[in-house]
Amino acid sequence: MTHPFHPLFQREFELCDYRRSWGKDCLDFQDDQGVLRTIPIRFTDAAEADPFVCVADERAFFRIEDLVKLAAPIAKLRA
Repeated sequence: MTHPFHPLFQREFELCDYRRSWGKDCLDFQDDQGVLRTIPIRFTDAAEADPFVCVADERAFFRIEDLVKLAAPIAKLRA
């Protein structure tokens, strides 16, 4: 898991399957108890590298489009 806020961050699991779920690319893996779990592929190193992340080279913490998406719920909370 490569998503820094996922509870399984930096853990490795064997890939069982790739698939689309609810219109998103996902992968299936078995957890420590042998239960089949599904996770968005973008939370793993199986996803293609994000061009912005590659160019930013860890100098930018957020992408502009992510900040714009975040602004709407924050504005609702402030209202």
